[in-house]
Amino acid sequence: MPEVSRIDRARFNMVQQQVRPWDVSDDRVLTALAEVPRESFVPDAYRSLAYADIEVPIAAGRVMLAPKIVGRLLQAVQPQPGDKALTIGADNGYLAACLAHLGARVLCLEDDPDLAREAENRLVGVAASGIEVRVEDGLAAPVVGGPFDVIAVTGSVPTDEPVAALQAQLAADGRLFVVVGQAPVMEALLVTRVGTRDFRRQALFETCAVPLAQVPEPDAFVF
Repeated sequence: MPEVSRIDRARFNMVQQQVRPWDVSDDRVLTALAEVPRESFVPDAYRSLAYADIEVPIAAGRVMLAPKIVGRLLQAVQPQPGDKALTIGADNGYLAACLAHLGARVLCLEDDPDLAREAENRLVGVAASGIEVRVEDGLAAPVVGGPFDVIAVTGSVPTDEPVAALQAQLAADGRLFVVVGQAPVMEALLVTRVGTRDFRRQALFETCAVPLAQVPEPDAFVF
């Protein structure tokens, strides 16, 4: 069987057997995942695992989010054509490509220059448009270019402090996806701006995600 056919079948199975059963029913999101070539974003050594139900290792201790997590993320933040989206962590460019496929204009921040360059090269390789990759710590200060309609964090943060800093950069009705907590139990949250100073916070699901590299873990309490 030709390789293209195998890849197409693997992508179809990913959507139908992994993503859809994980409570992802939004047709726009399912179509985006079916059309964005995930195999073009995984490291070459893991190309055969592009559509497996795993977090694919990238480099420097980072991983690409599992497909079902990307599906739940996209369904939660509901990117619309013309939305201004911000991703914290490059995810090798895959999440940014999915957001752009759904019509958003994407600013992708990555504090590791090598990972940022890798993401940019892979985005160029699939001719993705409407995406800017910038080497920057997205949690160090308010991001130039905001406020944003969508903010998505590709790694977990240990406390609510980064969440407060990010939600302050949401536009009216803006949506933030972030995983908060420490292993073994963390919680994926959707935060929506509902007023000038008011936010609605919704717990989506429990998970355990690799920490965002630039966020220091709090010191453990010692008796």
